[in-house]
Amino acid sequence: MSSTKTISNYKTLDGNDGFRFAKLYIFAAIIITIAELIGSFTFNIGPGKIVLLPMIWALLIGAALGLAKNRLPAPLRIETSMQFNAAMILQPALLLFVAKLGLLVGSSLPQIVASGWALVFQEFGHFVGTIMFGLPLALLLGIKREAIGATFSVGREPSLAIIGEKYGMDSPEGRGVLAEYLTGTVFGAVFIAILAGFIASLNIFDPIALAMGSGVGSGSMMAAASGAIAAQQTPEIAKQVMTFAAASNLITTTIGTYFTLFISLPMAVWGYRVLEPILGRKSSSSTPPEEAKVEKSADHSAALGPIGIVCAWVLSAGLAMIGDWIARGSNPLESIPGMAIMLVAVLIGVLLNHATGKKIPAVCWVSLIAMALTSPICPWAEQISALTAKINFLALITPMLTFAGLSIAKDIPAFRRLGWRIVVVSFAANAGTFLGATIIAQFFKH
Repeated sequence: MSSTKTISNYKTLDGNDGFRFAKLYIFAAIIITIAELIGSFTFNIGPGKIVLLPMIWALLIGAALGLAKNRLPAPLRIETSMQFNAAMILQPALLLFVAKLGLLVGSSLPQIVASGWALVFQEFGHFVGTIMFGLPLALLLGIKREAIGATFSVGREPSLAIIGEKYGMDSPEGRGVLAEYLTGTVFGAVFIAILAGFIASLNIFDPIALAMGSGVGSGSMMAAASGAIAAQQTPEIAKQVMTFAAASNLITTTIGTYFTLFISLPMAVWGYRVLEPILGRKSSSSTPPEEAKVEKSADHSAALGPIGIVCAWVLSAGLAMIGDWIARGSNPLESIPGMAIMLVAVLIGVLLNHATGKKIPAVCWVSLIAMALTSPICPWAEQISALTAKINFLALITPMLTFAGLSIAKDIPAFRRLGWRIVVVSFAANAGTFLGATIIAQFFKH
């Protein structure tokens, strides 16, 4: 398929798109069902452990289908045009996750306030450390704009949402953050456990500061790092390590969205602009011509149209409830009121985004609206928290990563071009977030 035809398919929805989107949602339902039935798989490596959750199986199955398109019969193929359609669905699906995140922020405000100044300020280290350690290395290795997406954070789900809305998941920044996400998911827990255990053995930092550094915003990575640190402490200190690691991870998972949006992403863009002429490889073009053409496409969510966007929200919500029902036996009917509240938060957030000329990203509006609903200022906060708590946090991520998996095959040439370099940069960014937060926590703790 020529690049011109690909761009046309991406920007303009033709008569076959209804069938392609219906096929995508059916495939997504099947993939989610299989992934949830497989369940979680845990294995130990040294002092840490890797936990492969259903969301990872969903991503891998979707990616495998896309990669095997030429070997499958026509009804089972995920053609390149469908992969672009899956990328269009991904961003609206991400907003549901952002709404859930905002609901957690509002209900956790008292805990966050009681955490202390060290827990507050160490957050700067989490999101500045990734840039300080990762960005220069990425540029030295010849990575171009992908370096922004790969180093402005540790590339968890909220980062996918931010980059997806601002640049599009098919941009170099989008490929960078997705590569960081994949690398961190597969290798992150092992790497951070080994690093944290080694740093703890040097006795340079207070164990509590190291615990705060462990809260990088990923549950599996936090558990691996804090476990490696706690294993070297007395039982009483070990208990404190786990407590402070959980509190730090709560802050990173909740208000970390605002840090990445307003601090670390602008800093990464500025750092790239300043350092690329100095450290970048002059002979390396930023993006191949075919990729550059695709990057100039129109806003991806707008390409779906209002009806397509609403369908993406509602059907993604339905897929999440199905997955939660299979995995945890939850009653989908009991989950509907809570899911409806989340959909309303998403709708209001997107409407405010358009009403303000898109100067404030939709992810920010959606998060703020959801946070207000469960904060102490809302008279129905307790009831809303109870209703939305019926929807498992992980269940909302699985549909999102399913569509990410279904869209990923079209980007394989770009991943091949990044190759081993993105793995090294991911490790540097993960080391930076841990060490940056630990250093700041150490300073404010004393």
